[in-house]
Amino acid sequence: MQEQYYPEGMLIDSGENLKSLFSLAALEKTAQTGRIVEARALLCDGDMNLVFDLNGIKGIMPKQEVALCEDGKEFRDIAVITRVGKAVCFVIKEIKKTDNGSVCILSRRLAQQRCLENYLDHLNDGDVIRARVTHFEPFGCFCDIGCGIVSLMSIDCICVSRISHPSDRFYQGQLIYAAVKSRDDIILGNRGRIALTHKELLGTWQENADRFSVGQTVAGVVRSVEDYGIFVELSPNLAGLAERKENVVPGQGAAVYIKNIIPQKMKIKLVLVDTDFGAKSRIRCDYFITEGNVSHWRYAPDSYSRHR
Repeated sequence: MQEQYYPEGMLIDSGENLKSLFSLAALEKTAQTGRIVEARALLCDGDMNLVFDLNGIKGIMPKQEVALCEDGKEFRDIAVITRVGKAVCFVIKEIKKTDNGSVCILSRRLAQQRCLENYLDHLNDGDVIRARVTHFEPFGCFCDIGCGIVSLMSIDCICVSRISHPSDRFYQGQLIYAAVKSRDDIILGNRGRIALTHKELLGTWQENADRFSVGQTVAGVVRSVEDYGIFVELSPNLAGLAERKENVVPGQGAAVYIKNIIPQKMKIKLVLVDTDFGAKSRIRCDYFITEGNVSHWRYAPDSYSRHR
C-alpha cells in the first residue's frame, strides 16, 4: 500500500484509536516498519527537545530532528517552540529501555525527507492536493502540504473575489484543497519551492452563477464600496454590484436581492436589502474540483466579450 503524506493534524483528526496506536507493542512495530504517525507535542524542555506523551510512554524529539532545514541554514529555536501543543508527525528512530521505562526517540525531519522524496518531488503543475492553512501574511497564506512542509499561496491566487487579507477567506488550521501553481526558488538542496493556487478549484463564473436565480434574496459579504456601487460577494468566485448605500463597509454580511444575471457582460445586478453592521462574515468554500490535475482553466463564460 502506497504511503500517504498528509498535512499535520489529519491523522489525529481522523479519530484513529491512539491507545492501540501507542501501545508498546504497536510503537515497536511502528519503529520497525518506519510508519509515519503523529501526536501533540506536550512541551519543549530546557535543551530544546520536544516531549510527547504516547499514551503513557515518553517520546523525545531532539532539536535537530524537529525539521528538515534548507542547506546551510541555521535551525532556529522558534521552530521548536512553536510546535508545542500542535500535532507533529514523526517516525520512531529507536526505542530505548531505561530504568523509568521505555523512551521513544522521534524524528520529524526524517518524515519530512520522505515526504519530499516520495511525494512532493513528484507533483506536477496543476495537481490537486490537500493542504492545511498554518498562518497568514498580508501578501498571502502559508499552507502545510505534507508532514509540516509549508508552501505559499499568494493572496491573488486564493479566489477571484477581491479580498483585503487571507483571513477574509480562511481561518488558521483550516483544511483545504489546493493546486500546484509552480516551482521556482531553491528551498531544500536543489528542490524547487512549490507555490499554490486555489481559485481554479472554486468554479468558473458560469458555474457559480448557475447556483443563483433572478428573484432570489441571498446572503453575501460586502467586499468593496466604490463611488459607483457596492460589490457583494455571493460565493468566493462570484460577486455582484448593488447601488451605493450609506453606512456600509467591507466585511459586513449582507442580504441582497438578485435583480439580473447577464453572462454576456459577466455581471450580476443586486439590490442591497440589509447588512449586519459591525460583523465580519466569511463565505464557505464550495469546491468544484477536489482531485486530479487542472491543466487548463478559463473563468469567463464563452459568451462573454469585454467589447460588448
